[in-house]
Amino acid sequence: MMFATAVLLVLPFAQPPQPASGQAAPAPGVSAPAAPAQPPDQGTRAPATPLEATPLGPYLDNLKTLRASFLQTLADPKGREIDRAAGTLVVSRPGKFSWDIHPQPLAGGGGATAARAGAGQLMVCDGKNLWFYDRDLSQVTVKPVDAALSATPAMLLSGTVDVRKKFVFTDVGEREGLTWVLVEPQGAAEADFRSALFGFDHGNLKRMILEDKLDQTATIVFDKVARNAPVSAAEVSFTPPKGADVIGTPRK
Repeated sequence: MMFATAVLLVLPFAQPPQPASGQAAPAPGVSAPAAPAQPPDQGTRAPATPLEATPLGPYLDNLKTLRASFLQTLADPKGREIDRAAGTLVVSRPGKFSWDIHPQPLAGGGGATAARAGAGQLMVCDGKNLWFYDRDLSQVTVKPVDAALSATPAMLLSGTVDVRKKFVFTDVGEREGLTWVLVEPQGAAEADFRSALFGFDHGNLKRMILEDKLDQTATIVFDKVARNAPVSAAEVSFTPPKGADVIGTPRK
């Protein structure tokens, strides 16, 4: 997974990716990702909604910390699943998060590497710097937060930016038992994604669907979610492992 893709934490209402025959089963305890039903086309989309009038507004207002496991699948522009991963998300507002992801195998070996111990990526925002650790390459990339993060869902959840200035929100109603909020970046040139959907069940974030600039779709299903539970400083900080190559200079 590339640096920009790893920071993505959703796709406008469009036809969901169709899993290929014989694909791997979802990780234990996590439901298989599924996109909402086909929405109205872009020309009939509802106008933007004030953040406070969507389920996302109260969710963010009351969010101090978040810890969750997740299953993420990535589909190409034709809807074929090309990657599958599992991981954990930790958020400590304002401005800190950890996104730890590990590859999972696909049946038939198509498009994904078999899961390996120690493989995957770790992204940590400690409030000053954004660290990206590629375990496969034993390489760390670091940049100051204001130079590294464009408009992404990770920034929105962690409170790194003024969300009302960086994003446009649209309440797009209920599909498949979830209430959906469409999130689009104000400045498309600055964003790593085109659009994002946040799916809520009784005020709890259950699913995210992301569409990136390559027309790939990442579907993230959350499980074992804990809101406003204690998060230690160590969970949202990072020290480069001994022997890893470090690219960039962190802000002190």
